[in-house]
Amino acid sequence: MREIKKILIANRGEIAVRIIRACRDMGISTVAVYSEADSEALHVRMADEAVCLGPPPSSESYLLGDKIIEAALELGVDAIHPGYGFLSENAQFVRDVKASGISFIGPPPEAMEGMGGKISARKIAIGAGVPVVPGTTEPLKSAEDALQTAGEFGFPVMLKASAGGGGKGMRFVADESELKSAFENSRSEAKASFGDDAVYIEKAILKPRHIEIQVFSDTHGNHVHLGERECSIQRRHQKVIEESPSPINDADLREKMGREAVKVAKAVDYVGAGTVEFLLSDVDKSFYFLEMNTRLQVEHPVTELVTGIDLVREQIRVAEGNELSFTQADVRIRGHAIECRVYAEDPESGYMPSPGKIHRLRVPAGNGIRDDGGVYEGAEVSIYYDPMISKLCTYGSDRDEAIERMRRALKEYFVGGIKTTLPLFREIMEDPEFCAGRLDTAFLEGFEERKKKNTDRADHEVLEEIAVAAAALKYARRQKGLSSNSSVSGPEYSKWAFAARREGLR
Repeated sequence: MREIKKILIANRGEIAVRIIRACRDMGISTVAVYSEADSEALHVRMADEAVCLGPPPSSESYLLGDKIIEAALELGVDAIHPGYGFLSENAQFVRDVKASGISFIGPPPEAMEGMGGKISARKIAIGAGVPVVPGTTEPLKSAEDALQTAGEFGFPVMLKASAGGGGKGMRFVADESELKSAFENSRSEAKASFGDDAVYIEKAILKPRHIEIQVFSDTHGNHVHLGERECSIQRRHQKVIEESPSPINDADLREKMGREAVKVAKAVDYVGAGTVEFLLSDVDKSFYFLEMNTRLQVEHPVTELVTGIDLVREQIRVAEGNELSFTQADVRIRGHAIECRVYAEDPESGYMPSPGKIHRLRVPAGNGIRDDGGVYEGAEVSIYYDPMISKLCTYGSDRDEAIERMRRALKEYFVGGIKTTLPLFREIMEDPEFCAGRLDTAFLEGFEERKKKNTDRADHEVLEEIAVAAAALKYARRQKGLSSNSSVSGPEYSKWAFAARREGLR
């Protein structure tokens, strides 16, 4: 048992702000780290102390583990919270932190390593008796090897980087003709992104739901799950909207998936907050292990809203050596929560980043609304980091109420000076397929197609009305022997427009 009185947050943006707020609730002092580009960032302003790590590039600042530990030692820090991204799943960093005598708020390095590679994670899941998507448990040696393996369970297939994340190194392969180039591209991207070109192959599950289970473990051998999150709305394998519970809202299925997720956590002697991800067939409700994220997730607020459990606070308690403050029997899913990731991107220009100064900011408020933001009016959105500026969440007694509140919140939300994804979310909240809960990982593609068809239909209707108007005027003037400059009254126009439509005059 070690009481934590001071925490260094090895991160930036909204997650650093989120952790600072949890620390304030617990009476714990905080240390922020920042790059030169973030000297005026919100997390720097909010922390009790702050240390500059170096120039803007992450490789020269937020990824400098030695410098972060050095700062923690100089300032008498008891623990380091990594947030997500950067060094949050770097096993060597965890070892270095612990070797320095500082606590790490997260799982042991062995669990990170076991789940850090998708191939090793598959092996562990198989060993624990958890269902996995049919595929290989060893890296592919060549395109020929990939072709032979694909032949065993048939196309379509997915090629995936073993060390991958965020969709990098991932390729959907519809048939044999695409395999060779996809294999080469996948390996090349994996090498460039992760320094590891190991690629494996899986059977592609068509139009699956992406469901993840929040798990939590302590050092006393307690492992629980906190229900599911629906994460099917994705762009390039990056989540865009999440909600809890899933619109499927099947208590038996939730318990089955929860049990399998806990098996994975037990298999690696997990400690702290983690997420086990599954692909779920919407046809027969079969599900398959995908991966485990050994850290806090971006979308953790929706779980907090429906369970009433502060996950960051619980992380800190577990790091102090305490048992979980709740048991599996204590976990209850109440109501419904939705999260929209607000990015500084322009949806109308292929989601190009939109860095720059926020000249005006109006954040929604009111009953059932939570905005985890990392910016303020006058703040600069940097070109160097992930462009997410906040996570807008709504909570309601049921899904319909959560959607209604999200519609209101999105109407209130205003960001001036940069482009954001807010317009996209406003449209999705009105989409019939979304409102009906008919979701899969190809949702956004289908949404864009529906949007284009509706636009085309509207354009056609406008052109048709213009044509009818012209025909009606022409018809009316011809019937009455009027000149081309003569006007026609409203009632007369309606009569002649009807006649024009009836006789097909254009």
